[in-house]
Formats: sequence, structure tokens, C-alpha cells
Amino acid sequence: MDSFFSGKKIILGVTGGIAAYKSCLLARLLVKLGAEVRVIMTPSALEFVTPLTFSTLTGNEVIVNIFPETQKNGVSLKTWHIEYALWADLMIIAPLTVNSLAKIVHGFADNALTTVVAALRCPLVAAPAADVDMYNNKVTQENLKILKAMAYIVEPEEGFLASGLSGLGRMAEPEKILEASELVLAGFSKDLEGKNILVTAGPTYEDIDPVRFIGNRSSGKMGFQIAKAASLRGARVTLVSGPTAETAYPGIKQLKVRSAAEMKKAVDKNLSESDILVMAAAVADYRPESVAAKKIKKEENIKSIELTKTEDILGSIEKGDKKIVGFALETDNEFGNAKDKLTRKKLDMIVLNSLKDKSAGFEFDTNKVTIITKEGKIKEYPLMSKFLTANYILSEISEL
Repeated sequence: MDSFFSGKKIILGVTGGIAAYKSCLLARLLVKLGAEVRVIMTPSALEFVTPLTFSTLTGNEVIVNIFPETQKNGVSLKTWHIEYALWADLMIIAPLTVNSLAKIVHGFADNALTTVVAALRCPLVAAPAADVDMYNNKVTQENLKILKAMAYIVEPEEGFLASGLSGLGRMAEPEKILEASELVLAGFSKDLEGKNILVTAGPTYEDIDPVRFIGNRSSGKMGFQIAKAASLRGARVTLVSGPTAETAYPGIKQLKVRSAAEMKKAVDKNLSESDILVMAAAVADYRPESVAAKKIKKEENIKSIELTKTEDILGSIEKGDKKIVGFALETDNEFGNAKDKLTRKKLDMIVLNSLKDKSAGFEFDTNKVTIITKEGKIKEYPLMSKFLTANYILSEISEL
């Protein structure tokens, strides 16, 4: 399956901040995924990264100045800024400094980057970056409010800054900017602002002894992508995760658990503050009747382990007026089993996976799902990335 970015035309704007070094990584990611990338730098950006770096990474020339340095031997530039603005499917500005922010929102077109923005027809994604006091400055905050009506803003993060201070202002990581760009290109927006979403992800491990457990092959990828997509769409997200190698955005509240009992406790504790629960975790149905205090030795020749059912998280929660979404991963009678679970557990919606579908299910970065609502609406989606799948799931939830 081709990458979502394959053949996409991207303008990457780079302004003069220390975070410009991260833009090299972003350019590389975009090219690796098949995008054609053209870079425009402000003169100040040259103090941090060279045009040659971006030209080498993208295979295209880099624009810095509106006009040529000399016209001694003639020139043929035409209206290049209009051509760029019409060519692009998306423009990303990363980093966006407070200086360039002020120019853009007030219509200045005094360098190559701001001139192209003034002529832009495609969507704009902006990743602001500044030291904490510059970012929190009243004027900067007012300018960001104006920009919000013009562009998708990838909010900066808290952390250690170039000044030595710590606070809000770090540019988001390139991977997050990339996913925000995919979201915008796919036609999604920050339509979940004001919503509190609780997501579960990954497997649960039920201990046999201090070194062994009963588990499953869930990687947590689907649940984490739902959490990320919801966060990028403006929701306040709490993620309850079983053991997994996946990582969440810094702005997502992540609670790490191990067993089904721990996951239930975390869900119960956080459900009252949530509008929506998306139960994407692959929770174990059984656990050992008893857990050995010490490692069971091979010589003990254990031939069987007594099991007991874990508590049903979805079946035991107090739903109230919340929207509850479950997942069903099936190997046979997929549709029938999913509808039965939808009814039995009184869900608003269920997302059906089949292990018979190639490149879907556990451990893949892609998925193929069928969504069924309690009203009887059924919608099948083709194989696509789990990130895009997550966004379509969220859109279906928002229509409930």
C-alpha cells in the first residue's frame, strides 16, 4: 500500500529559530514517504541551518530571497511565488517564530516565505516555537488566535528550552507535525475541542509467577493512534495502556497498567470525567486462579494452570449519558459475533476487525475495519493506515 504522502506536493517553510534543526528531520520524513518537498527559508533561518542541507534532503532548490542577488546577466523568475502557491497541496511552517507569526497574521509580505503565504490557496499547518516568555507574551497570544482561523496549529510543548529555562514553547516533534499534516490533508480538523475522551490500548498481562504471564499479541498501535488522532483534533485525552512499546504525545495523560484488574480500576476512576470511552485494548478474558510467589521451576513439571475469568470492564461500567465504543477482533462468524457483543454490552458502536484480512489486526501499521452502530448503521472501510482508521472511527463517534 502506498504511503498517504506519496505524490503529495509540500512546501516546507523554515523561519529563524533554533528548532530549525528539527525541520531537517521533517523534510527527510516527508521525502521518505514519497512527498515532493520544496523548502522556503527566511534570511534569519540561514543562521541556524544551511540551504544546502535542505536541498540535499529534498533534491530541490531552496528559496531564500524574493529577488535574485544580481541581474547583471539577466533574469527569468516570472511570478515564482504564485507558481509555488498554486503548486502545493499543503504548506508547513516549522518552526514558526513570533516574528514571522506577526508578519503572517497582519498580511506582511516582505520576504519569500511571507509572500508565498499571502498567495496560498492550500491548507497551512504551523508549528510555533519560542522561548516561554516570548510565547506567553500577550501580543503573541493574540496573534495565535488570529492564526487559528487561517491555519492548523500544532501546539508547542513544555520542556527544556534553548535559553536554559523550562516551560511552554518547544516546537512539537517532527513525527507529530507529520501526523498533523496527514490529518489536515485527509480533511479532518480540530472538531473535538471541548471533548474528554478516555481510550484504552494494548494487551493486559495476567501473571503466573514473577517471570511468566498470560497475554496476547496486541501491540497497542490502534489504541495509541486513536489517542493521538483525538488529541490532534482538539480533545482532552486520557490513555490507559497495557504493556506496549508505543509512545503517546506529551499532552496526552497516559496511565500505564498491567492486568485487567488494574485497567478496570483506571477506567472506573477516569470515566466520570469523560464524554466518550473507546475501549480499544485487548483485555485478557482469563487470569490464573493463583499467582506463585516464586518462579516455578521446570522440575516441578506443572501440567495445568487453573484459570478464572477476569472482570468484564465494558459489562460492568455505569454508562450514563456517555458514548461507549468497543472493539471486536474475530476469526470466525465475525459480523455475528460483533453484533452480539454490541447488543450484549449495550455499546453505542463497535469496531470490527477480522484476523482473516491481510495486513490488519495485531502488530500491523495498517487496519481494515467495519463499524456498526446500535441504530444498525454499518460502514466498511478499506485497508489504510491505523492513523487514518483512527480518524474515521472518531468521525463516526462524533456523529453518534
